Amino acid sequence: MTIAIIDYGMGNVRSLMNAFEYIGEDAVVTADFDELQDADRLVLPGVGAFGDAMAAIDAKNLRPVLNHLALEVKKPVLGVCLGMQLFARKSFEHGEHDGLGWLDAEIRPLQVEAPAKVPHVGWNAVSFAPDEWLFKGLPSGESDYYFVHSFHMVCNDPADRVGVTDHGGIVTAAVRRGNLTATQFHPEKSQDNGLQLLQNWLGHAF
Repeated sequence: MTIAIIDYGMGNVRSLMNAFEYIGEDAVVTADFDELQDADRLVLPGVGAFGDAMAAIDAKNLRPVLNHLALEVKKPVLGVCLGMQLFARKSFEHGEHDGLGWLDAEIRPLQVEAPAKVPHVGWNAVSFAPDEWLFKGLPSGESDYYFVHSFHMVCNDPADRVGVTDHGGIVTAAVRRGNLTATQFHPEKSQDNGLQLLQNWLGHAF
């Protein structure tokens, strides 16, 4: 299986590559259309601000390529952290910015109740349905995952949200629709639980 980590200049690509290597999978970091098209699966990483990320994607003329592969070819895509947020229609981080629009969702500031703090940095348990394949082999509400974010996804279609965490209120932790899958947390930094999730994603027949 060939995994392409999309290179637009704002991703945690080294830790992702290490995670895939650890579970015995090859991954390439690329913005080349042919390599993206030839890959079996795509990973959209992201660290930083939403508007900067979309500007970087557009600067490399990646938006039409990604739309084609995700929406027309239906290639499996995994979004990670900011990469998940880019799936949304728009974000209100430092103004209003259009996203890729793959999910009917918006990115809004985290508003939490004390003693929770923003940014949300650290380990949190994620709850999900017992039959959710993305978390197969992992106990709901007991397995911790590593989060780093100040904004969160608000899904207009509740069916898209397949995992939540409690950080001074309910926060979207994982989303899924068709060939599109994403996590707000960093699976590549979530030790055994994150590696299991990556294996579940790679092993799922879309």
